Amino acid sequence: MCGIIGIVGQEAVAPALYDALTILQHRGQDAAGIATLDGYQIKLHKSSGLVRDVFAPEQMASLTGNVGIGHVRYPTAGRDDSSESQPFYVNSPYGIALGHNGNLINTRELTQQLFDSDRRHLNTKSDSELLLNVLAHELQNQNPPRLEAEHIFTAVDQVYKRCDGAYSAVALICGHGVVGFRDPCGIRPMVLGFREGKQGKEYALASESVALDVLGFTLLRDLRPGEAVFISLTGELYSHVSDSQKELTPCIFEYVYFARPDSLVDDISVYKARLRMGQALARKILRERPDHDIDVVIPVPDTSRTAALPLAYDLDVKYREGFIKNRYIGRTFIMPGQKMRKKSVRQKLNAIDLEFRKKNVLIVDDSIVRGTTSKKIIQMAREAGARKVYFASASPPVRYPNIYGIDMPAPEELIAAGRNEQEIQQALGADWLIYQDLPDLIQACREGNELIRQFDTSCFSGEYVTGVQDGYLEQLREQRSDKAKKKRRLKDAARVAV
Repeated sequence: MCGIIGIVGQEAVAPALYDALTILQHRGQDAAGIATLDGYQIKLHKSSGLVRDVFAPEQMASLTGNVGIGHVRYPTAGRDDSSESQPFYVNSPYGIALGHNGNLINTRELTQQLFDSDRRHLNTKSDSELLLNVLAHELQNQNPPRLEAEHIFTAVDQVYKRCDGAYSAVALICGHGVVGFRDPCGIRPMVLGFREGKQGKEYALASESVALDVLGFTLLRDLRPGEAVFISLTGELYSHVSDSQKELTPCIFEYVYFARPDSLVDDISVYKARLRMGQALARKILRERPDHDIDVVIPVPDTSRTAALPLAYDLDVKYREGFIKNRYIGRTFIMPGQKMRKKSVRQKLNAIDLEFRKKNVLIVDDSIVRGTTSKKIIQMAREAGARKVYFASASPPVRYPNIYGIDMPAPEELIAAGRNEQEIQQALGADWLIYQDLPDLIQACREGNELIRQFDTSCFSGEYVTGVQDGYLEQLREQRSDKAKKKRRLKDAARVAV
């Protein structure tokens, strides 16, 4: 999962891009980058690290121009190093920089096509570089005397035909403007915003509406599935929906975990969706254990707070903050390596003993993926003096890898894979484990936008809306397992040492 932003403005755009990336930092903490257009020159700076660490004053000063794009990265199947920081850049045709959120699932086929037929060279293993080169080739293939919006849309239509998977992307085309496009199923989010600048119209494209809010843009709408939007350097807006468009199927994990609660994703309030998740969990608990002995509900900060509040209210029990979070530790979900994740839980959270001592505690989290964090949190609650520790997940069991841009590991590293709920409960060490039912989760999200008939729920259901080629999941297992990542890190370290 990554965060992207693109702005066509009337004044220096780098400060606004920087602010937007800090707002989108929750979507990626591995690397950050900004590309701006000054005349016919693209200025680019990117590196590993948080936004505040990547962009020193001297770098910001060099990013001149009124048009630009930005990206925060969190690694999925690629390497965890600065070589895959975005935006990526190619100088032919025109000069194009691109940032991408999502994951392509036919990368081997595309890589072969680009090398054999398109005569294009790739410097990394990143599917974002693949996406950029497919777009560049399809623009170059037309070779128009003057590039117009229709040529850009023709190129994006070809991208849709060639690239399978989930993707929202922003691209800066030197001398012309910014194009943003969303995959034919609309799995990954993208919104369009507008504001009236001091010297004219300004437009922005972003992963989440909260980035627009902070910059003072008015949210116009979400991009539709298979839609491309082109904003010229003069501020003219053009849009096109491809014949490849399919039914809108947004990723439900955006509402569970990734998106900020103050965002709207496909006209659905993330905050309201999480409130409804908590209410649905309360109904399940009351069905299964009407005479429960829960004394207090405690959320795992921060994402699960919104669900835990209505859950406690509907159960008529106390809500308390029992864990204090160290905000200088990153999201453990995206930490590389099991050892680092275990260590980070203790560094990230500390229990307030008084809220646990001699109580039957219901701990609420948004999801359980590997189970590493959940197991440690349950252990911390017991050490703090809890009589019984119950654990509730606002989402169903994660049994399958996500192939659309979320780094859910190899199946054998998912605690729910191959286990029933009783076995998961025992593995975590909880006295009682409560999972959200998938139909309840879908309804909690869909209630905000009844036009959405289905979501991508693949990590819960194993049903992939784009379909999956034979062997792809096995290929992904080889790339995403902790063992494979450790092997790559050791190999990279050895190369650097030499």
